[in-house]
Amino acid sequence: QVQLVESGGGLAQPGGSLRLSCAASGFTFSTYGMSWARQAPGKGLEWVSGIYSDGSVTYYADSVKGRFTISRDNRKNKVYLQMNSLTVEDTALYYCAKGLRPPYDYRGQGTQVTVSS
Repeated sequence: QVQLVESGGGLAQPGGSLRLSCAASGFTFSTYGMSWARQAPGKGLEWVSGIYSDGSVTYYADSVKGRFTISRDNRKNKVYLQMNSLTVEDTALYYCAKGLRPPYDYRGQGTQVTVSS
């Protein structure tokens, strides 16, 4: 079955960085676009970034453009999100998902990112 397991979340200071990882299994990873989405307390799911199956094209929400970088390693079945210049508004539960954009048929359990001084 499809499994997506996120890691790398935690507490960061404003202006700091974190790198999220997502390990995928149960499907042919190299043939699917992947994405990251987030959900802040009391808010709906927000799409953050997507990447083509071969990594050749990436997309970003305006709120993270220039600060976040999505990448993938098809040999390891992993997708990553490098987050720089974090702000308190980036505090959310971050999900890895199968597909470029919502709606998703599969997503992980999420990893918490908290940005606070």
